[in-house]
Amino acid sequence: MTQAPDSAAAKEARRDPRLDFFRGMGMFIILIAHIPWNGWNNWIPARFGYSDATEIFVFCSGAASAIAFLKIFEKRGWWVGTMRIAFRIWQLYWCHIAIFFALLTALIIVDQNLVDASREYVAVLNLKRFVNDPAAFLPALFTLRYVPNYFDILVMYMVILALIPVVVALSRIGPKVAMGFCVVLWLLASQPWLTFIDVPVLTALNLPANPKGNFITWFFNPFAWQLIFFTGFAFAVGWLPKPPVKASLVLLALVILVFSFFMDPDGVPARRLLRSVEALAPLREPVAAFKQAAGNLDSKTYFGVFRYVHFLALAYIVWSLAGDNGKRLPSRGIGGGVVTVVRRVGQQSLAVFIASLLIARIIGVYIAEHSINGPGEKIEVAQWVTNSANLIGFALIIAVAYIARYFRNPPWTRKTALATTGTPMT
Repeated sequence: MTQAPDSAAAKEARRDPRLDFFRGMGMFIILIAHIPWNGWNNWIPARFGYSDATEIFVFCSGAASAIAFLKIFEKRGWWVGTMRIAFRIWQLYWCHIAIFFALLTALIIVDQNLVDASREYVAVLNLKRFVNDPAAFLPALFTLRYVPNYFDILVMYMVILALIPVVVALSRIGPKVAMGFCVVLWLLASQPWLTFIDVPVLTALNLPANPKGNFITWFFNPFAWQLIFFTGFAFAVGWLPKPPVKASLVLLALVILVFSFFMDPDGVPARRLLRSVEALAPLREPVAAFKQAAGNLDSKTYFGVFRYVHFLALAYIVWSLAGDNGKRLPSRGIGGGVVTVVRRVGQQSLAVFIASLLIARIIGVYIAEHSINGPGEKIEVAQWVTNSANLIGFALIIAVAYIARYFRNPPWTRKTALATTGTPMT
């Protein structure tokens, strides 16, 4: 057996400013995507191609996990590293439970106090069945057999983290073996070949999300999504080499992005363009036919291969533009200030993400209650309402990031000059 990649490779994976910056950008995009009735949602990256902020979050989390956890496996051994992963999963589990009840409670309070509310907000998030039948849904919530769509990212992340000890153990045979395991697991979970024989993806390699009714699975299949996580993990520790910046690769990535812009079924701007530009009329039928034939190749639940390829192309372009170690990211003036703020959000992504789930829904109430046309699923909102709602959300998650950063090293744990000199402190 050969050893895992040497410690030098892990040490070389020191925190890259691009990692924090793009994870921070992902947090802002996720907030926009989670705010109901949000007009800005039509202009997030998901509307311009197959992948979206989820891929950014999971990929960057894989890279950050490699930096945070792999050195523990190397220095303290596999069992201690596994215990560290288990402790992190334990923390995430209670974060998941806490944010579920915090959000449910907030929406119940809203429904009770907004007497003239235009809708029932607990029902909007599809949590009414939990409120009506807690005997069935409460045990399922705590055993992760009830996972509403809005609460699915953290549970997916927990399962992926649980795979780290397996991948690290396989890496001691060789990095190719570890990555081969990830690819095979993705193939078994996503079953892309079934698209070509017109057979639906089987749900055996997924987990149940609803204790009553039909077999509904987790929206994000963790056994498929682990591929993008461990891709980020592998780049961070050197199992995968950094791609060179070459004109031919840049051109290939751009072709993939343009192709995905037109073919992505969620691409609102592309649909508008195809409808409004008569010169593009010959493309309408082929595009529609391709989307129909793609099947699960663009699936979000099973992390279809189109999403993977699109994300890698997009990541290559922005990685190249940012420069080695983020040297092209602004470091001074207004631009430098913006980069610093976004990086702070990225560095506190767990706290920001959890808070953003609550913030997004409360802002959604604000938007709905300021709608022009009143009750109804499709609402009209004045532009000032949409703009102010998003900017308030941005300010709140930035505040959360800085507060979380402050409490990482609170004043009562800091060593002062008086304390270190032994002078009595009052």
